[in-house]
Amino acid sequence: MVEFITVAGPSSGEIEEKKSRFIARLIPCETEEAANAFIENSKKQFWDARHNCYAYILGERGDVVKCSDDGEPQKTAGQPILSVLQGAELTNVCCVVTRYFGGTLLGTGGLIRAYTDSTKAAVDAACRIKKQPGYLLKIDTDYTDLGKIQYLLNTENVEIVSTDYAEGVCISVEVEVTKADTIISKIVDATSARAKITKASEIVMDVEI
Repeated sequence: MVEFITVAGPSSGEIEEKKSRFIARLIPCETEEAANAFIENSKKQFWDARHNCYAYILGERGDVVKCSDDGEPQKTAGQPILSVLQGAELTNVCCVVTRYFGGTLLGTGGLIRAYTDSTKAAVDAACRIKKQPGYLLKIDTDYTDLGKIQYLLNTENVEIVSTDYAEGVCISVEVEVTKADTIISKIVDATSARAKITKASEIVMDVEI
């Protein structure tokens, strides 16, 4: 897989410009079906709003892109929303910005600024994560070496997923692909090759940024 940045969950942001309200809602999604469902649900939820403009970016390389001005002047809504998402290097996301008209025309520059700022508010409120390839490592050790391994893993900021205690100990950890061989080598050295390490499976890791 290719490393990419997305969001961990929904977020929102809201601004007011000359009594017009701009409500931005951002979600993670992986398919056009999911993005379109979110857009349609937003239109139903905010049925009394003047506009529900949106943009989405999908795919590990962000190669599926779409935006809509939903009745606003061309390139004053959908494109600014999209530009903010691209500027944050996000993919697999959809953002809908709902506008309640306040009675005053904002002009092209005012609209672009309002849709940009509301989208930024939603992005700033989101938990951004990096999706990257990794391995689930299984470490089989005896109790004598357990403390050494736990200390090493803590020093290397490797998260322990589970620890099973029986005649020996089996520790499961998640490690980035680029760090896996280094971690394995350090455990081997620390235990004089007594610990047995296997790459149990390939995984996708979420790293908060």
